Amino acid sequence: MNILTGKISKVSVNGNLTLLDIDVAGENFKAILIENPDKVEFLREGKEVSVMFKETEVVIGKKVEHAISLRNRLLCTIKSITKGPLLSKLRLEHMAGEIGSIITSNAVESLQLVEGEEIWAMIKTNEVTISE
Repeated sequence: MNILTGKISKVSVNGNLTLLDIDVAGENFKAILIENPDKVEFLREGKEVSVMFKETEVVIGKKVEHAISLRNRLLCTIKSITKGPLLSKLRLEHMAGEIGSIITSNAVESLQLVEGEEIWAMIKTNEVTISE
């Protein structure tokens, strides 16, 4: 599990859905929750929170220049690649902390990923969990 620390910068509510903007080391992270700030007290601007997402939810991209719907995009450097027969584990360096990603070994090969290379780590808004 990846865990980063951030501060809620914006709270948007519609019914039981809450969209959060979270400042994580100067990067704008987004999370959508099926919660309401009236019921969950820590969902307020200025509150420091833990931002969590699974290693299997981190999408890796190179030279992402076209428009995509993934809102959480972090420019990282590949620290290490542990390649297995089917899956590979990437350790990524970002100013907010170390991030893990598990992708197929075929993807590592087809993207020609190497240690020290800059890549984009991307996480869907609905795959981010928040805790106090």
